[in-house]
Amino acid sequence: MNIQQLYEFCLSKKAVTEHFPFDEDTLVFKVGGKMFCLTSLKEWEKGTPALNLKGDPEKNEELRAEYEAINPGFHMNKTYWNTVDFNGDVSDKMMLELINHSYELIYKGLTKKLRDEIEKEAN
Repeated sequence: MNIQQLYEFCLSKKAVTEHFPFDEDTLVFKVGGKMFCLTSLKEWEKGTPALNLKGDPEKNEELRAEYEAINPGFHMNKTYWNTVDFNGDVSDKMMLELINHSYELIYKGLTKKLRDEIEKEAN
């Protein structure tokens, strides 16, 4: 997966927007104003890309034990966030599943009113 594929995949999801809230380097994808995926553009340029993705605390622990490329979230709440390195032992298919999971967790956590607005706009 390259940065363009990541970009297109994330933006293909309902109500996703892109932002640079911290600096010119950290690309953040949000749904309903909440972050679900963060990545450093400089790290992509250097050939060491990674994503910060939200996950279930118990599942996060399992993933960290199973995959070398999955670690506690860099600069994030390490209970809920993982940093997933590309070019490691995580397949592109698994990476997409982790992105989907992060998106779903954030989406489900939105208020019913906001989810209803998103659904209405999507249809």
